[in-house]
Amino acid sequence: MIEVTQNAVQHLRRLLEEQKQAVGKGLRVKITKGGCSGLHYEMTLDEKKAGDDVVERDGVRFFIDSDSAAYLQGATLDYRDGLTGAGFQFVNPNASRTCGCGTSFEAATDASRTGS
Repeated sequence: MIEVTQNAVQHLRRLLEEQKQAVGKGLRVKITKGGCSGLHYEMTLDEKKAGDDVVERDGVRFFIDSDSAAYLQGATLDYRDGLTGAGFQFVNPNASRTCGCGTSFEAATDASRTGS
């Protein structure tokens, strides 16, 4: 499953604290078709759904649907805030190529086979 850095945990906690109805919510991480390189990371605040894998760290939860899990196996989710921008970012060993936008990638052959 994915690793989540302390920076990502802290930022998600801040996001949830800003929400009026945050009880039971976490960050849904999903892979969809699209983007510059064929696959695209999507993230939304959501509740757990049937079949989700859950990564819980320091009281916050990250939800991953079964279709996305193979593409995220061994990946690390971080939150970075720098001069060039701020946001959640992935280091994904299943990506054979990434786009400059940082949200799109092409899957290595093995990950795409197990994710189908």
